Amino acid sequence: MFSKIRVEEAVGKRLAHDLTQIIPGKFKGAAFRRGHIVKKEDLPRLLDMGKKQVFVLDLSPGELHEDEAAKRMAWVIAGKGIGRRGPREGKIDFLSKKFGLLKMNIPALERINSLGALILSTRHNFSTVRPDEVVAGTRTIPLTIRESKVRKVEEICRRSGSVLEILPFKRKKVGVVVTGGEIFEGRIKDTSADIVRKKTEEFGSRVARVAVTPDDPEWIGREIKKMKREGCEVIVTTGGLSVDPDDVTLEGILRSGAKVVFYGTPVLPGSMTAYARLGNAAILGGPACVVHDPVTALDLFLPRILADAPISAKDAVRLGHGGLCLRCPECRFPICPFGRS
Repeated sequence: MFSKIRVEEAVGKRLAHDLTQIIPGKFKGAAFRRGHIVKKEDLPRLLDMGKKQVFVLDLSPGELHEDEAAKRMAWVIAGKGIGRRGPREGKIDFLSKKFGLLKMNIPALERINSLGALILSTRHNFSTVRPDEVVAGTRTIPLTIRESKVRKVEEICRRSGSVLEILPFKRKKVGVVVTGGEIFEGRIKDTSADIVRKKTEEFGSRVARVAVTPDDPEWIGREIKKMKREGCEVIVTTGGLSVDPDDVTLEGILRSGAKVVFYGTPVLPGSMTAYARLGNAAILGGPACVVHDPVTALDLFLPRILADAPISAKDAVRLGHGGLCLRCPECRFPICPFGRS
């Protein structure tokens, strides 16, 4: 695989190793990276570096250098909103081009990593990412790899689509229905609407309307329908989702005509979260813990709704893996394992 040859004979061949140059007080580093194809104009610099002989890479038929393999894999792995950087030392980084959610094809990811001799390493699915953030990286393990391995990656992506995609956050009109007789009657001040507003604005959407209702399912249902008629694409209810007799928010959601996708999710805090659809509007029932816990199930579902990432009952079930908040003294969400699998 490696041959030691005179530097003059290396033109047109790939270097097998990085070649370091030291210019006292000015430069110290790799003047030529491994995989670099030597050009005639490189010879004076190589000779100035004292390189009369170099190791070059001899590729057998059907064999690829790591850089070429990484470029071919990256081309099919990256989907919408994904940029590429590299290769550098055989590795290509994938970067987000947009503010949004990283969506991954996990079955394809697992098939690729099962091939051996090459890897694709990513951030967690549905991570919130900003422009130019690294979301994944790919490379081969050895310096050279059989082309047949890379073709298998290309075939996996041809059949199942790209592995990585960024779903941009949409600017949506949001309504908030605050439930509770004690708030409706003015006995206590509501804080939930401001919390929902702050979380919503972080993703570029806005709260267009807030309504406060008593614990009356008909009233709750009317407010939800009214917000839908006024163009709210997302409606968040707060409170009234426990098992207490006067907690009737779920019934109010049903009376609006919405179809409940799930009620209850294996996430703590926020296990009594509800999710429903009313036509093209999403209804997210936030439990009472939203007002006293900085991060709850609301923080897992709201970004997906604002990025138009479909949510199924099965998706909610999967959150049991990683759905336990550790209640750290200093909350670092979303840079933490909560809600990540």
